[in-house]
Amino acid sequence: MAFAHRGFAPDGDENTMAAFRAAVGLGYRYLETDVRTTRDGVLVVFHDERVDRVTDGIGRIADQTYAELRRLRVAGRGSIPTFAELLDEWPDIRLNVDVKDFAGAELLARHIDAAGAHERVLVSSFSARRLAAARRALARPTALGASVSTVALATLLGPVGLTGGIGPLLRATDALQVPERKGPVPVVTAGFLRRAHRRGLHVHVWVVNDPDQMRRLLDLGVDGLMADRADLLAQVMAERGHWPQRPPR
Repeated sequence: MAFAHRGFAPDGDENTMAAFRAAVGLGYRYLETDVRTTRDGVLVVFHDERVDRVTDGIGRIADQTYAELRRLRVAGRGSIPTFAELLDEWPDIRLNVDVKDFAGAELLARHIDAAGAHERVLVSSFSARRLAAARRALARPTALGASVSTVALATLLGPVGLTGGIGPLLRATDALQVPERKGPVPVVTAGFLRRAHRRGLHVHVWVVNDPDQMRRLLDLGVDGLMADRADLLAQVMAERGHWPQRPPR
C-alpha cells in the first residue's frame, strides 16, 4: 500500500482538499491524515495542535470554533476541511486517520458509524487511550493501528515482544505503523517483519521520501509506505506494476 501523507502538498497546503485531490489525481487510493476537535465540537482535518505553522492565523485548534478556523488559509490558499468533507468526497478511498486529541476519538467513531465506513478507515494514534476510546465507541470493528508505547515494546523486546510479553496488547491491532528507525535503534528489520506477519499484522513505514529507501523497504517486505513525496512513491510503485492503486472491494 502506498499512502499519500497528508495528501500531496508540494506547496505546503497539507491536509487540504486540494492536497488530497492532487494525491487522488496521481493515482492514490490510500490517504493518510490527522484529525482534531474544535472548540464547538467539529472534527477537522489538521495535524498540529496550533494553526501557526501552516496557516495565516495563530492559536490552538481546540480554542477556536470551526467558523473561525474556516476563515484561515493554509499556505495562503486552501481552507481547513472537516473530516466529514474528506470522508464523503471519495466513497472508494481508504483513509488512515491519526487521532490527535481525546475528544476526536469518539467523534471519529460517530462519523465512521454514520457513513458505514468501517472497511474504509484505519484508526491510528500515538495514544493507547485514544485508540481504546475509538474502539469502544465504534459500532462495528474497524482496522486499528498500535499506540507508540505498544510499538516501542514490540521493538525493544525483540523476539518475545510480538509473541509473548505484549501479545495481549495486539489482539485488537491490525497494523504497526513505524519509522524505519528511532534514533540509533532500528525498528524495521527482517525479524520485526517476520514476527509481525506471523501475527497477521501489517507493517507501514513513515515517512519515506527517498526512492532508494522506498525500494529497499519494499524489497524487505513492508506492507505499506507513507510519503510526503507522493509523486516519487507513485513512480516507485509503478516500476513494480502496482499503479494506479486498486484497493480490495
